[in-house]
Amino acid sequence: MKYALFVGVACAFALSACAQTPEPTPEAAPLTLAPEAEPAPPTAAHPMTGQRPESGHPIATRSPVVAPNGAAATAHPLATQTALDVLKAGGSAVDAAIAANAMLGLVEPTGNGIGGDLYAIVWDPQTQKLYGYNGSGRSPKAATLADAQAKADQFKDGKVLPSFGSITVTVPGTVDGWFALHEKFGKRPMADNLAPTVKYAREGAPIPEMIAWYWSRGPLRFEPAFARGELEEYENARKTYFDPTPVAGSLFKNPDLANTLERIGTLGRGEFYKGATARAMTAYLRRQGSKMAYEDFTTHTGDWVEPICVEYRGEVKVCELGPNTQGVAALQMLEMLETFDLKSMGFGSPDALTAMVEAKRLAFADRALGYADPAFSGIDPSIFVAPGYNAKRAEAIDITRAMPEVAPGTEITDAALRDGDTTYLTVADKDGMMVSLIQSNYRGMGSGLVADGLGFMFQDRGELFSLDPAHPNVFEGGKRPFHTIIPAFAFRKDLPGCQVRATAPEMACPYEPWLSFGLMGGALQPQGHVQIITNLVDFEMGLQEAGDAARWEHDGGCEPTDALSTDCNTGTGKVMLERGLAGAAAELEARGYEVACCEANYGGYQAIMRDFKSGAWIAATEMRKDGSADGY
Repeated sequence: MKYALFVGVACAFALSACAQTPEPTPEAAPLTLAPEAEPAPPTAAHPMTGQRPESGHPIATRSPVVAPNGAAATAHPLATQTALDVLKAGGSAVDAAIAANAMLGLVEPTGNGIGGDLYAIVWDPQTQKLYGYNGSGRSPKAATLADAQAKADQFKDGKVLPSFGSITVTVPGTVDGWFALHEKFGKRPMADNLAPTVKYAREGAPIPEMIAWYWSRGPLRFEPAFARGELEEYENARKTYFDPTPVAGSLFKNPDLANTLERIGTLGRGEFYKGATARAMTAYLRRQGSKMAYEDFTTHTGDWVEPICVEYRGEVKVCELGPNTQGVAALQMLEMLETFDLKSMGFGSPDALTAMVEAKRLAFADRALGYADPAFSGIDPSIFVAPGYNAKRAEAIDITRAMPEVAPGTEITDAALRDGDTTYLTVADKDGMMVSLIQSNYRGMGSGLVADGLGFMFQDRGELFSLDPAHPNVFEGGKRPFHTIIPAFAFRKDLPGCQVRATAPEMACPYEPWLSFGLMGGALQPQGHVQIITNLVDFEMGLQEAGDAARWEHDGGCEPTDALSTDCNTGTGKVMLERGLAGAAAELEARGYEVACCEANYGGYQAIMRDFKSGAWIAATEMRKDGSADGY
């Protein structure tokens, strides 16, 4: 099938008007269109036709990268170059991912940094095993629900936590994640991995256009929060990041961050969690009214976790990390969608979009009720992908109309549950190791708090706790909040290759490591993961076009921050479409949805795929951001 981006004028006939792109939601990316092309009439198969004549590739804004030895894809060209430099110097994919992540904390502080958390999935060719790491931090052990409720009463409506300030700060887990990954898979000294960022932090790092736009939004958030008292201290953040605010094409220096990273590289993990840095973080946060104690840092640890995987179409196996994050929602959606013939419906068709949106609504109803820190909730996340569970859930989907309301899956979940801005990068190396890593400070740049002389902002991930004492995700001391960030990985059967190599029947072909991928963007992330997999498998797109293809996002329904008693799953919510899908808007409205064109957060995609035939790496990046994919 041939696909191409259908832009601009689709809004004129599909909707009364296309909304202007608003300020993005947490971990969001504003819309950036591909170079405008002459639109063609939609086909019956799907509403976008034509191709780029210069390359012959449908939809894609550029060709994917092909590299025989190693590849990297990140949200900033300098981070991608840093990763490749590490690979060429003999580092593993994990070394390169750490180096790239450190660089992104300098050049993209709007989405990540060592004040935030990290999740990773690693395919290790030596052990032939997939590893998962949960590098998320916990709330202060001495903090109470009453503390959180008092802040909510003071600055919000009493129902949700504030977006800024010390109550939102949880222990940063990124540095621990780096060292855990490095201990198992690293080859180069950690000081060498961090050295490029130290150098650029002192000499000046280039800031591109999209990151500069996000950066400009910082003062618009933090200054009002400081004025109303929600943010206790702002001068450190102002001096570190906004004096002056970097503009596109400028060089940004952060000598405090250079010093911090240099100490960490030289002294190790203990410097951040037990040394001078830990004591400085503790002293600063206590001055702002936090109950964070030195012991909260010294006792922090991340966890090696088993990824959760499901088969899709008997052809691929998709793997995500379980709660306290939301990866299982993508797996639930895929299992529901397997009961529909998306390929025959056609990419971007109203039927395919309806099936996907309804699957999202059902999966997110479970997400709102039961995705929480399993150490506190006692919820086994495997119940959400139990055999037959999601196929049964899919029986509620009628592709001719939107469900007026959705509910959690009562057959399995009720008894068990009631008891009881981001950057993504991926790297692959010459040995076959693949790293899928996501890291975030959450909303905007984070909490607004920067400790004296350290050069990074603390995350505000604690905002995602619930205030309902009966909810598994309720605010408690020493607990991990619900997380939105999710790395992903997929295996695929090399059916042609298997048939050549063996006489075994087709279904005997094993799953082989195939795809390391992710997509930033808050609640969009599991929706985006599903769109990437269905684009590749059902709609037979290439790796770059699978990310460039127009996206949708559904907004509505209950969240893990809501009270269990909240009546939030009624109504059909809003379906937000990129311009290339606007031709389906009128029919979706007729089926009962509120539809908006061109105003959602559509995320940021990176991916690396193994070409089974050649053995080369195929790498792709997001046209909606500043990043790049490259290899050697």
